[in-house]
Amino acid sequence: MSIVLARIDSRLVHGQVLEAWVPYVNADCIVVANNKVAGESFQRMVMQAAVPSSIKLIIGTLEETASILISTDLLRKRVLLLFANSDDALKARQLGVEYPKLNLGNMHSSAGKDRYTCTIALDHQDIEVLQQVEDQGVTIVSQCVPADREQNWHKLIRVGGR
Repeated sequence: MSIVLARIDSRLVHGQVLEAWVPYVNADCIVVANNKVAGESFQRMVMQAAVPSSIKLIIGTLEETASILISTDLLRKRVLLLFANSDDALKARQLGVEYPKLNLGNMHSSAGKDRYTCTIALDHQDIEVLQQVEDQGVTIVSQCVPADREQNWHKLIRVGGR
C-alpha cells in the first residue's frame, strides 16, 4: 500500500477531491478516517454515492482505518487518505499510520479560528497539533488544488501574521 496523498479537508469526499486530487495522484482507493463520519450513516451514504465504483472507498473510525492501513489489506492500492481535522491526522500517526507529507486543503473557519488563506483557518490548538505531526518527520504543506503551488505551512502562518 502506498499513501499517495494524506490531506486534511473538512469537507472530506467532495468534487475537488474526486475531480482534481484523485486523478492527479492516480489514487484507486480513498480512506476517510474520522470517528464522527464513521457513525453517521447518511453522510457515509452520500460519500459512497459520490465515489465512482472504480475507486475503493473505506470510511471508518481512526482506529479502524489505522488497522486497515497498517495491515496488508491495501497492499496494491494507491491510497488517498482524508482527515477532517488536525487532531485526526495526529491521532492516526499515534496509531501507527505512516505518511511522509500532509496536505492542508480545506480547514474551515469557526469560532476562535484565524483565517490564513481562503480555505485554511487555524486556532492555537491546530497549530500545536500540526507542530506535533511535523515533529514526527511529516512535511506539512498548504495546497488547495494540484494547480496551486505547494507552500510550507510555516510560511502560511508567517504571512498571515497571526
